[in-house]
Amino acid sequence: MLINCAAYKDGKKVSDLAPTEISAYLKRRGCFVWVALVDPEPDEMALMQTEFGFHELAVEDALVGEQRPKIEEYGDSLFAVVRTAEIAGEKLNIGEIDVFVGENYVLSVRTRSLQDFKDVRSRCEREPHQLAKGPGFVLYALMDAVVDRYFPVIDRMQSELETIEERIFTEGSARNNFERLYELKRKVLKLKHVVAPLTEAVGRLYGGRVPQVCVDTQEYFRDVSDHLDRVNATIDSIRDTINTAIQVNLSMVAIEDSEVNKRLAAWAAIFAVATALAGIWGMNFKGMPELDWKYGYPAALILMAAVCCYLYYRFRKSGWL
Repeated sequence: MLINCAAYKDGKKVSDLAPTEISAYLKRRGCFVWVALVDPEPDEMALMQTEFGFHELAVEDALVGEQRPKIEEYGDSLFAVVRTAEIAGEKLNIGEIDVFVGENYVLSVRTRSLQDFKDVRSRCEREPHQLAKGPGFVLYALMDAVVDRYFPVIDRMQSELETIEERIFTEGSARNNFERLYELKRKVLKLKHVVAPLTEAVGRLYGGRVPQVCVDTQEYFRDVSDHLDRVNATIDSIRDTINTAIQVNLSMVAIEDSEVNKRLAAWAAIFAVATALAGIWGMNFKGMPELDWKYGYPAALILMAAVCCYLYYRFRKSGWL
């Protein structure tokens, strides 16, 4: 679906366009066209390919989706794949934005994402001196918006991790903690696979040989790279903390099991004494004079109760019961 299509000159919007008018404005000197699509159909991409002359491999990647973050050069144009991340309820939703950038055009294709980038266009239009830098600045603005939206996701993950850590020492919560920790770890790894390749790709847009469309905006892409480095470092920190929390949780499970085993052992020892005494007097040998004693039965019960009570007292005092 077409979201927006407009022509710009000297950093200012010239006109909104119909898709069939794109090629005419591409011929105007000093103009560039900025088009935004969401979940496009093949015929829409075919029209854009006709208007802009995109490479067929880049169009195929945009239609298929699920691409690894990357930046590819096709002659004087760029094809960038950036993955978006957003928390939807308890799930981490990963979308994609594919950006075609040339000397006089920018086409963004957003798929499987709940986010929109209307604020990016508004920001660029409020800064005509920046927008005058051309399509390279639009690519930066889109990337910067995507990367900035990683931070709320990371904050949410950190808050969730802190909540789990507070429950680690709560008795009986080990299983639930394990499930939540592994689910959080899965989200963190998923986000890592989104961010890490993008860091490498953005590094190609500043310093050394850079694509022509990004020559005037290298310092901006360096800023995006700095943000990505922060995101990567935070993700690694969260992942390390999760691993530590899992180990602590395992230790708490072992401690809880040890406490249960001590209680069982203490009660087993108490009943073992009573069982041993009952077993001795239950042998019924003729040479056991106490069997014929008038007070033998109550005396045996009192002795067993006394020994059991003493053992209970000792175990209780030592913390086993």
